[in-house]
Amino acid sequence: MSLSMLTNDGGRPGPGGQDGPGQGWPWPGGGYPPVPYPPLPYGQPLLLAATPAAGPSTGGNVVLVVGLGLNNATGVSFGGTPATILAKDPFGLAIAVVAPPHAAGTVPVTVTTTHGTSNPVNYTYTAPAQPPTATAITPATGPVTGGTAFTLTGTNLSGAVVLFNGVPATGVTVNQAGTSLTGTTPAGLTPGNVTVSVVTPAGATVVPGGFTYTAVPPIVTGIIPATGPVAGGTPFVIQGTGLTGAAVTIGGVAATQITVDPTGTLLIGTTPAGTAGNQPVVVTTAGGSASVTGGFTYV
Repeated sequence: MSLSMLTNDGGRPGPGGQDGPGQGWPWPGGGYPPVPYPPLPYGQPLLLAATPAAGPSTGGNVVLVVGLGLNNATGVSFGGTPATILAKDPFGLAIAVVAPPHAAGTVPVTVTTTHGTSNPVNYTYTAPAQPPTATAITPATGPVTGGTAFTLTGTNLSGAVVLFNGVPATGVTVNQAGTSLTGTTPAGLTPGNVTVSVVTPAGATVVPGGFTYTAVPPIVTGIIPATGPVAGGTPFVIQGTGLTGAAVTIGGVAATQITVDPTGTLLIGTTPAGTAGNQPVVVTTAGGSASVTGGFTYV
């Protein structure tokens, strides 16, 4: 029997016969195109993919299961755990589900319909990121000018930002295992102990003991003028670095009206009364002391 005879009109050939055109649909022999009858029943469902193919072990995310013959689905399983069905494609090509919780790892996803259970496709559960821990920072001290290279040890440090009293360290690099990182301390903090925080997308922690900033010893380059009357009262300027918070003595007697510019490089004061002759000038800060070369001469 030819295909043209399996038609909806009983397979009657057109008047043109088997080999010539006939009436109706222009099919060899006439009639209509062949249509199988009766229709074939749906078979076992076929899965093609789960997208996305991974998600958190806590579940709760929406996953689209794609395949063929998914009509009349009665259940979707992730590693044996039922998923919640949200919606079904009327053509049987996809099902939207809420992934159930499951231990980390790869599991098979299957769909069950009234015609059976599908082949499995893989879905990977990922463990949630763990918050960081910090055990120590080395060294634990450095100057207020910053620039101290440090190493911090702990766990789950990947993607970490390190903050010194809220000021980020620079050049932070984490090893592949996430157990150690290196960086450089920031500048601009006052002497004393500060809190060191480690922050990652999964949480934050504090380094035990923090970090102690130490004052930088002052450096002085000269005093202008370098002479003045023994009665004192001469305004003077001392240039240098690290002069913030400094006190000045001339011949062991404290100078007065001391002010320092915000950069710590310029100090202004007034000489005290003194003894004729050359006297030492000493600048003292929390970081130490420095003597002005040539001192100050009372006349």
